[in-house]
Amino acid sequence: MRLSTRVGLTVGCTVPLLVLASGWLLLHLVARDLHRAEDQHLRQRATALAPDARSLLRASANGRPKAADTRERRLFSAALDVGVRVVGPDADFSGGPQPGRSAVLPAPTDGPVTVRDGGRSWRALARPVRGATASGTLWVFATDTADRSQLGLVRRRVAFTALLAAPLSGLLAWGLAAGASAPLRRLTRRTAGLDPRASSARLDHRRTGVTEVDELAATVRTVLARYDEQAARTAEALETARSFSSAAAHELRTPLMSMGTNLDILAGHPTLPEPDRAEVVTDLLREHARLLGLLVMLRELGRGDLVEADALRTVDLSEVAEAAVAEARRGAPDADVRLDATPGLTVHGWEPGLRMLLDNLVGNALAHGRDSGGRARVRVGVRGLPGQLLITVDDHGPGVPPEARGRVFERFRRGPDSAGSGLGLTLVAQQTALHRGSVTVLDGPDGVGARFEVRLPSDGGGPPGRRNWLIGTAGANRSQSFPKELP
Repeated sequence: MRLSTRVGLTVGCTVPLLVLASGWLLLHLVARDLHRAEDQHLRQRATALAPDARSLLRASANGRPKAADTRERRLFSAALDVGVRVVGPDADFSGGPQPGRSAVLPAPTDGPVTVRDGGRSWRALARPVRGATASGTLWVFATDTADRSQLGLVRRRVAFTALLAAPLSGLLAWGLAAGASAPLRRLTRRTAGLDPRASSARLDHRRTGVTEVDELAATVRTVLARYDEQAARTAEALETARSFSSAAAHELRTPLMSMGTNLDILAGHPTLPEPDRAEVVTDLLREHARLLGLLVMLRELGRGDLVEADALRTVDLSEVAEAAVAEARRGAPDADVRLDATPGLTVHGWEPGLRMLLDNLVGNALAHGRDSGGRARVRVGVRGLPGQLLITVDDHGPGVPPEARGRVFERFRRGPDSAGSGLGLTLVAQQTALHRGSVTVLDGPDGVGARFEVRLPSDGGGPPGRRNWLIGTAGANRSQSFPKELP
């Protein structure tokens, strides 16, 4: 059922009820006004007739019939349009319009009362009459006009008005509701043709001035935008899963083939000399570690690609750096790893991602930053700058040639003697981009070794719009320095 029809039916049912309620109140007020006018008239007539009633009772009590007849005629002539009844100890005189003798009169009261006689109603007023020789009660009667034609006419008109108001008010409300809901119908027609699955067209709504319609249109746009966002996230997740499978299959093939070859050697030569067998087992262990490291890195890249904005919070970067350095010292007790961090530096970010960033930077320095004596010396720095935080990791190795600095963050890029997965620095670039920062490779202190420098905005930010580190990388953006104006 349309909204306009509902409004029309509701108003068509409500208005007659309101008319009837108003009519009942009107009848009550009219009846009260009529009673007030009748009662005032009765009081006036009773006051005027009291002397004649007293004379009539006195003449009747003194045994003077002729005088009593004269007083009675005078009383009834003075009554005019009201009925009169005089009740004494031994006499009862009545004349004019009044209830029949069968009607029971109530006890005398100070004000007028209603007396019913058959189907008629009367207003009656009693006045005590006292004289020297006799006393009694003077009753004055008038037809109750509140039950007569005036109120009957009002009742009929109220009923007619209620019957007429039902269809007229319903039609009028239906017309007004239909006109008011026209913007809603237009919005319905525009949204009915939208199919987020088959078309990229979205609702183009112009303000109508009707608050409810404009709010509904805004809600529809919000729902469609959320659908688009969710669809994009789903597509991104599927593409990430496909790329993960493809990358894993491609990169795992070589170590798996090598492991298979070594296993074939062990299986086919059970009498292999012990030195050769030990060499094969060592190769198997090395390839196993490579496989495990590669799987871990691929998993972490997938996590970074799918992290959402609600996972970001305020992180103490100094504490994260302390934990990463402590872990590096436990893993490489022969290395000299030192931290210079300003306490209390916070950033809005993803804590696991920041920890991965620092772990991989320090791990890369430990793996490739050993000096000519074979000892690794790594210096990690965390300090605050205006509007940004700076992370530096210095080593004393051979450094990174300028022509290769733009490629070290590419996926599966490994050095000639590297046993790693080739994804460590890719993870660093991913997490830097996730936090809307930048990472650069520079010469180390005093021109020795390499320095990796990461700059992060201190106020953080949401995840970037494009996250496809498992699918491909954008090296140009990662080799640039941090912008002067924060996003």
